[in-house]
Amino acid sequence: MTTAAKHRVWRYTAFAGGWTLLGLFYFSQSMAQKLMTSDPTPWWHYLLLWVLGIYIFAALALGVLWLGRRFPLQRRNWLSRGALHLLFSIGFSVLDLSIAAVIFTSLRLMPSMFKDFPSVFGFLLVIDFHSNILGYWTILGAQAGYRYYRGYQERERQALRLEVQASELKMQLARAQLSALKMQLQPHFLFNTLNAITVLVRQGNTELAEEMLAGLSDLLRCVLEDVEAQEVALRRELEYLKIYLSIQQVRFRDRLKVVISADPETLDAAVPQMALQPIVENAIVHGIGRRSSASRIAITSAHTNGDLVITVEDDGPGFAHGAAGASSGIGLANTEARLRQLYGEAGRLETGNRTEGGARVTISMPFHLAPDTSPAEVMELHALENADR
Repeated sequence: MTTAAKHRVWRYTAFAGGWTLLGLFYFSQSMAQKLMTSDPTPWWHYLLLWVLGIYIFAALALGVLWLGRRFPLQRRNWLSRGALHLLFSIGFSVLDLSIAAVIFTSLRLMPSMFKDFPSVFGFLLVIDFHSNILGYWTILGAQAGYRYYRGYQERERQALRLEVQASELKMQLARAQLSALKMQLQPHFLFNTLNAITVLVRQGNTELAEEMLAGLSDLLRCVLEDVEAQEVALRRELEYLKIYLSIQQVRFRDRLKVVISADPETLDAAVPQMALQPIVENAIVHGIGRRSSASRIAITSAHTNGDLVITVEDDGPGFAHGAAGASSGIGLANTEARLRQLYGEAGRLETGNRTEGGARVTISMPFHLAPDTSPAEVMELHALENADR
C-alpha cells in the first residue's frame, strides 16, 4: 500500500471513529435517562438509534462541506451567502430527519407509541430540528475557520517566499552594482595607460612604450585571474600595485619613489580588488604629475580596533581648497562606492591634506581574512616592506 493510500485509509478511519465516539457519547446519556425513568425500551434500540442517527448526520455532513466550498462565506457576500446557507441548513435538517424516520420506522426502533413514519418524523422534528440546524452551522463555521487558517499559512509562506526572493534580488543588485563600479574602474586605468603609451609611441620612444605594454600585460593577466572576485587578500592587491607602479616607473623614472610598509598581520586581510590602484594613481596624477621634482608616495596598512586601515600619502600639492574630506574623480568616487556596497557604513574613504604638505587618503573596512586565504600562507615580506621604486 502506498503512502497516499495509507493516509486516505487513516483519514477515513479517523472520520468514522470520531462520529462513532460521538454516537456512543449520546447513547450513554440515553442510558442514564433510561435507568432514571425505568424505560422498558431495550438498550440496544438506543444504541442503534444513536449510532445510525450519527452516521446519517455524518454522511450528510460531507454534503455540507461541499456546499461550504461551493458557496463560501466571505466578507463581500456574507449577507446573501448567509441567507442561502440558512435555506440549506433547513433543507439539511429536514432531509436528515426524513432519512432517520424511514430507517427507524423500518427497524421498529422507536417506542411503541411511534408506529408509522408521520409519527416518527413528527417526533424527530420536534426534538432534533433546531439541533440539526445548529450542527449545520457548526460544520460550516469549522470549515470556514480551517479555510482561513490554511489561507493564513499560505499567506505566510507566500510572504516568506517573497522575502527570500527580495533578498536574493537585493544581493543580485548589489553584485551587479559592484561589478558595474569595477568595470568603470578598470577601463579608467586602462585608458589612461594606453594614452600614455600612445604619447610615447608618437614621441618615437618605442623602448619605453614596449616596457609599459609588457607591464600592462602582466597587470591584466593578474587581474583576469581574479576577475570574478570582489575581494582579494591585501598581499594580492599589493602585487597588482607593484606591477602598476612598474608601469608608472617607466613614465616618471627617478621622479617617482614609493614606500610600502604593510603590517604582516594585515597581508591576509580581505580588501576590494583594485582598490589601491586608483588611490595611488590619484596621488601620482595630482602629485608628481603637476611638478617637475621627485615625489614620494607612502602606503601603510594596520589592524586597528577590528578594522583594516590603509593610508596612502604623498608630498605633492595636496587637495585643492574645499576638496579635502570628499572623494573627487571617478577613481576615488568608485572606490568609496565599492566600500559602501561591500561593507555599508563600516566601509569608509577619507581624504585630507597633511600638515607637512601633501595629500592623504585613508580607507577603512572591517578586518576579515580573504575567502581563499589561509593564515598559514607565507610571503616574503621584503618584497612588500620598504619597497622603493
